[in-house]
Amino acid sequence: MEGGGDRRAETPRAAGDQCRAARQRPVAGVVIAHVRFPRFPVAARATPLSRTLPPLYSPSPSIPDPGPEARACSAALADSLHEEIIRAGGAISFSRYMERVLYTPELGYYSGGASKLGPTGDFTTAPEISPLFGRCIARQVEAVLEAIGGGAVLELGGGSGALAEAALAEAELDWRMLEPSAELRDRQRSRLGERVRWLDALPREFRGVILANEVADALPVERFTIHQGEPRRLGVQSEGAGFAWTLLPPEPEFAGVIHALEIELGEAFPEGHRAEFSPMLHAWVRSLADSLAAGLLLVIDYGLPRRELYGPERPDGTLICHYRHRAHGDPFFWPGLQDLSAWVDFTAIAEAGVAAGLELEGYTTQAAFLSGNGIDAMLQATGHDAAGIAEVQQAKRLLLPGELGERFRVIGLSRDLGPPLAGFGLLDLANRL
Repeated sequence: MEGGGDRRAETPRAAGDQCRAARQRPVAGVVIAHVRFPRFPVAARATPLSRTLPPLYSPSPSIPDPGPEARACSAALADSLHEEIIRAGGAISFSRYMERVLYTPELGYYSGGASKLGPTGDFTTAPEISPLFGRCIARQVEAVLEAIGGGAVLELGGGSGALAEAALAEAELDWRMLEPSAELRDRQRSRLGERVRWLDALPREFRGVILANEVADALPVERFTIHQGEPRRLGVQSEGAGFAWTLLPPEPEFAGVIHALEIELGEAFPEGHRAEFSPMLHAWVRSLADSLAAGLLLVIDYGLPRRELYGPERPDGTLICHYRHRAHGDPFFWPGLQDLSAWVDFTAIAEAGVAAGLELEGYTTQAAFLSGNGIDAMLQATGHDAAGIAEVQQAKRLLLPGELGERFRVIGLSRDLGPPLAGFGLLDLANRL
């Protein structure tokens, strides 16, 4: 996307009464990626000596205006963030900023009521592209449930309900969704009816498949850079009505985390290098593992093994923003109205799962996982009419390396499962983790 200048200072400050009321409600903890975490205290800091870093690339001025109501909610969230930055002494960590803009109740991107998926939203996921994705998931689920003597599916979130709809058309399954948003539940219920049960929290002693499709990438990340030879955490400061990057003061403990990563990678990050890591990832995986009595945790997302993720070909990291099907690099554009995400460290997922008592079943590309679960035979069974040709074109987006086939990866972690899984039978890349 062509850059269109920095629009961070254009965040409007007027807000509707409904948005002001939402930001004033007390919150006991916060739901992040469908798992409840305690509210993290925000430590006050002296105002840092800042070096404002430009966005990787800015949104185009041709991006559609969100409308007055959405602008009001974004302004209310921005006001709340400015107040928090003042209380913190001039800056907050980027992970805290990302948590707030994505998960603040009723104002954050994943907590508000705006449509996120499909042609009227901000991005499109694999289940919306083709029902064959959900049908392949259903086949893998059936194999797991047969191996453990029955059970259910727990989908973290559910988006538009497209994944559940396609899977339930393929197989008779006990499908459950963990969906904190009441508004999204209503949308899903209108599509799926009584075929799905909605849960308010992770169940205990769950038997079956816990499915996280494009969930882990939305965990808040810390962002860092190498400044004068030392790792420094990037924070967020106020800049007019908007926000800007800033260097936080030196932190020996934080620098130690990055130095340990450099030792593992076998080389130091060069001056100016920027990257991210998720401090919540291990706790998120552990929560899911603790819920799983028997079966499979299946995580599907864009990401890489650690050594590849932090390679020199990504000198600016992997942070990406999506708004109205436009990808850009400015996380301060319309706070609460755009998606923020970062590529997943699949090595960290494997480490966290094994540490929590799970067994690594496999790690592969989305294309190989779908092929292992019969998508090629499904395509051969399609007709040669216009509908069949369209279905083949949709499937290509799921399978081709330049589309989702290679960029999306699949990892399986099990407890008391038994036989190997078809999804990892064609290509298991676990030795690269």
